[in-house]
Amino acid sequence: MPDTENNSDTPFILGWEEWLSLPDLGLPALKAKIDTGARTSALHAFNIEKFGTADRPRVRFGINPIPERDDIEVICSADVIDQREVTSSNGERESRIVIQTNVRFGEQTWPIEVTLSDRKNMAYRMLLGRQAFPAGTTINPTEGFNQPELSFDLYKKSLTNAPKRPLRIAILTREPNNYSTRRLIEEAESRDHVIETIDTTRCYMNIRTTAPEVHYDGKTLPRYDAVIPRIGASITSYGTAVVRQFETIGTYCVNGSDGITSSRDKLHAHQILASYKIGTPTTAFASSPKDTKNLISIAGSTPLIVKLLESTQGKGVVLAETQKAAESVISAFRGLKADFLVQHFVKEAAGEDVRCLVIGGKVVAAIRRKAAAGEFRSNLHQGGVAEAVKITKSERETAIRAARAMKLNFAGVDLLRSSEGPKVLEVNSSPGLEGIEKASQRNVAGKLMDHIERSVRPNRTRKSL
Repeated sequence: MPDTENNSDTPFILGWEEWLSLPDLGLPALKAKIDTGARTSALHAFNIEKFGTADRPRVRFGINPIPERDDIEVICSADVIDQREVTSSNGERESRIVIQTNVRFGEQTWPIEVTLSDRKNMAYRMLLGRQAFPAGTTINPTEGFNQPELSFDLYKKSLTNAPKRPLRIAILTREPNNYSTRRLIEEAESRDHVIETIDTTRCYMNIRTTAPEVHYDGKTLPRYDAVIPRIGASITSYGTAVVRQFETIGTYCVNGSDGITSSRDKLHAHQILASYKIGTPTTAFASSPKDTKNLISIAGSTPLIVKLLESTQGKGVVLAETQKAAESVISAFRGLKADFLVQHFVKEAAGEDVRCLVIGGKVVAAIRRKAAAGEFRSNLHQGGVAEAVKITKSERETAIRAARAMKLNFAGVDLLRSSEGPKVLEVNSSPGLEGIEKASQRNVAGKLMDHIERSVRPNRTRKSL
């Protein structure tokens, strides 16, 4: 029996069917059948998956709270308190996960145990057995709806006050022990979430119109609440295919496959930024050896930057200080059949750039990176040093616009401070956290978890109510 008793002077009477809510699960309105002939209570659930640890098992499941409306879904999480054999009304035995949650009728609330079972063919999404009622409860089997009426319209309302729940998060990475991954795990676990690292290259996909899946080491991966892609440049094509598969399943991906693909192709990225009227250094691209001199003239006078299209961490970036040097570098890159671009060198930047970390359309941290002595690249991987910096309103707006143009929720936007205003040098879809967290003293991993918690809604409404 529940611990809470009805101590009010007014008799607590339930009919054979009632409106109720399960506030801990983010379910503001359910119609339930009251069945004193049943001992155990049951809640409709699908995609039931256990996760967590042996000493604290949890369960993630979906529910369609409105009968006949499979397009209205709520995703719930709860602690598992038991798993037991239950005999249904038709005599079938089933092993069910048991959770404890609060049930609310009007102003009265108390904890109950509930088993999870697929009730999609039942008229009621919930059944309350006799164990669920506190002492003093009267059940009137000839009447229904003795308690205050609720409405399914409650699912239309904002979910900003929805209960927090433990999330199941995956990081797609080939570097499970680097600083960025460790910080994300640390921050997620401090918030009671369960987070797992997945080697992107070990994923493979079952592509079909119904129930698409992602497999990993011989097993089907569960349904995650969110995926954080940390896709290395060397596996961009396959990595984005894996991200697309998670998107197909309906998993929230912090950065989508389109944004990752666009940001990795330097030429495509500059074309996108230009289409949004976002300032970048003058850039030229061509494929014919006969175009070398004209290509250089388009980019401007020397010195020039010659950059591989898929360069990262400052690798594959060359400073050509003279016309002859530029022609030699271009000739060498073409001889390797490598795709590259030629870019105006912003002298007034003086070997410095500004890295703005954008999460969810806001700049959450910014640092200034200075190139090492004798070096023009300010990347920390090339010996550059970083320090906290106060950015201007124009720089902040440019960074936000750049991340939005690239369709990235989590991006490192590199800016050059030119005489004409901020110029976007690069938009990174998998920015490292170590340099910016240490230099800015900001909890960037925490800001990313804030964004995930806001973005992973309990409701996924595919049609209007």
